[in-house]
Amino acid sequence: MLRRAVFLDKDGTVVVNVPYNVDPDQIRLAFGAVAGLTALHEAGFELVIVSNQSGVARGLFTEEALAAVERRLRDLLADEGLPLAGFYYCPHHPQGSVGRYAVVCDCRKPAPGMLLRAARELDLVLASSWMIGDLLDDVEAGHRAGCPAVLIDNGYEKEWRLTPQRQPDYKAADLAEAARQIL
Repeated sequence: MLRRAVFLDKDGTVVVNVPYNVDPDQIRLAFGAVAGLTALHEAGFELVIVSNQSGVARGLFTEEALAAVERRLRDLLADEGLPLAGFYYCPHHPQGSVGRYAVVCDCRKPAPGMLLRAARELDLVLASSWMIGDLLDDVEAGHRAGCPAVLIDNGYEKEWRLTPQRQPDYKAADLAEAARQIL
């Protein structure tokens, strides 16, 4: 059976961006998230979070703190009837202050490592899947994994370094619009 996914950046895409947040009480679904995720789920896409979490490498919070973030996000989505097939994060950053996380890795977006791992573990077909995020690093990670990509153009992208791999297939204001474009 063909299993396809929508890989989703977390902060600024699925949830309201609160920088380096690990407080579950501050996690809120972004405008358009429920409508978009519902449409994608009903169309047969698995929903998979892929999130850079450099706060771990920077010493701002522990990797263990992300378990509460995942639980809260799963609960918020479950309240809307939306199952989360996977939650993947990268705790690394090359300029981090916590030695074991201050590395160049293959999982930190724009590298495709989280998407490739999720595809292996969840038996997903990348060529039939999509990446949605609010930064061009998300777009590039999707393209490097073999997925088309939608940029949520909400003002968080500041660099606009466009290369062929960083050129979004579509732009959208929120997840609801992104879902309409994909479907």
